[in-house]
Amino acid sequence: MSAASPHELLPAIATLARRAGDAILAIYAEDFEVIRKADASPVTAADLAAQQVIAEGLALLTPGIPLISEEALAAPWSERCTWRRYWLVDPLDGTREFVKRNGEFTVNIALIEDHRPVLGVVLAPVSGDLYAATRGNGAWRERSEAADREPIRTRVPPTPMRVTGSRTHGDARLATLLQRLGPHETFALGSSLKFCIIARGDADLYLRLGATSEWDTAAAQCVLEEAGGAVLDLAGRPFRYNTRDSLINPEFIACGDPRTDWAARLIDP
Repeated sequence: MSAASPHELLPAIATLARRAGDAILAIYAEDFEVIRKADASPVTAADLAAQQVIAEGLALLTPGIPLISEEALAAPWSERCTWRRYWLVDPLDGTREFVKRNGEFTVNIALIEDHRPVLGVVLAPVSGDLYAATRGNGAWRERSEAADREPIRTRVPPTPMRVTGSRTHGDARLATLLQRLGPHETFALGSSLKFCIIARGDADLYLRLGATSEWDTAAAQCVLEEAGGAVLDLAGRPFRYNTRDSLINPEFIACGDPRTDWAARLIDP
């Protein structure tokens, strides 16, 4: 199936995400150990179990397509720079939320072609919500494995608009920039769910300052873009992937209404 189109691959990838979610929930229901990686970020057996499910599943589905994942050693830039098509995965996005047991964590699977996400699946294992999209085919939400798929769209921001942000990252600079929006409501949410609630029209903006990794954003970016939104760097340029040695993203704006010049509205000239 390695030559299959993103749209042809999507049902199998959605099923694979749910299998990874089942592996995560089996560990979530028990006591588990938290280990600190070299960068001090946490990892658990659930991260590794989901990684195994996804890596093995993708190898069977698309044996010719390479994989970048948070829980696997990335290929060197000298090799990656030649890739036109590859999988970009975070098997458990929001490990801190997993450890807190607040349910706000996701499985993220994206297919990248020519530096852009062309397939994205985001699963919230606890709620059963699955968000998915392929480029040019719109985005949808599936509230459970047995539920019908519901098309989702972003909205024109109301007054006050709703702004979402991280539960664990925020500072005075972020607060200062958000003041420039005028009236708005803010609320925190974990993992890539922040993109998904914008995609379904329940929030309007997510401004992220500080570091994230490419696997944190790619799947949800595809969903948000196909729902009518955008993910932009602070200069207003669309996000691109695997363009340099580092896998760290620039700071960004995820928005539901890309007709607004959010970069000019929020950021100093």
